[in-house]
Amino acid sequence: MDGPVFPSLAVHGSDPRNRFSLKPSASATHAGVKIGTYWPGNSERGLPRHHSVLLLFDQSVGRLAAVLEVGTANAYRTAAADALAVDLLARPDATTLAVFGTGHQAAYEVRAVSRVRPVTEVLVVGRTAGRAEGAAAALAAQGHRARAAGAEEACALADVVVTATATRDDTPPLFDASWIRPGTHLSCMGADAPGKREIPPELFTRARVFCDLPEQARRLGESRHAPADTVLTPLGEVLTGRAEGRTAVGDITVFDSSGIGVQDLYLGLALLEKMDISL
Repeated sequence: MDGPVFPSLAVHGSDPRNRFSLKPSASATHAGVKIGTYWPGNSERGLPRHHSVLLLFDQSVGRLAAVLEVGTANAYRTAAADALAVDLLARPDATTLAVFGTGHQAAYEVRAVSRVRPVTEVLVVGRTAGRAEGAAAALAAQGHRARAAGAEEACALADVVVTATATRDDTPPLFDASWIRPGTHLSCMGADAPGKREIPPELFTRARVFCDLPEQARRLGESRHAPADTVLTPLGEVLTGRAEGRTAVGDITVFDSSGIGVQDLYLGLALLEKMDISL
């Protein structure tokens, strides 16, 4: 996967509670843009709060060549980015996974992380005990050893922590920084727009921080709340061997994920290839 990485744009609809993001992308041969929406009121309509549409352009005339509904595919893509971060940064012996969030995306994250680490227990933390228990039961039905847990217990036991919530920065973080043990890896998947925050800013002083794109992480991600001197390492540089990932068993590693369009571009091209369609 190659091509320039463009920053994303996050805006809101006519109702400021509704938000959408634009993620442009290009390779040597293709270009496009993903529009990701977050309409929180959809829960009352029985619809997912998140959805995505990918537009791919005809490079010869600059007009639309394909429009793909990628709501489900995007959930897999987001989880795959998490799995890559876990594979590169978490301890090889990580077995206990804590997931903060009980919505649509959380289950995808659990399945993806379980593909790259021998997860033996999943601890689910939700806004209410009932939501956490419901999500844990759904994961158990899929074959995971899952149970509901409180935030402090989950952090104390977890080798890997995944946050997949819509928590805002005008509310308390999901947990206290002191609850995170040395050696823990955290994948922060929810903060992808201004005004969102999941983890306590104090954690940045104890952690090594990785991200999709440093400029974007500072503008849209968890790293908006990081000290100015925090080093942000692109995960792609770890993947290609140009930067180190985990350097010690006791490292706390954080992946600040806000998503980049080039991932969506290649996802769309792969889906078209599956349908024997070429642009």
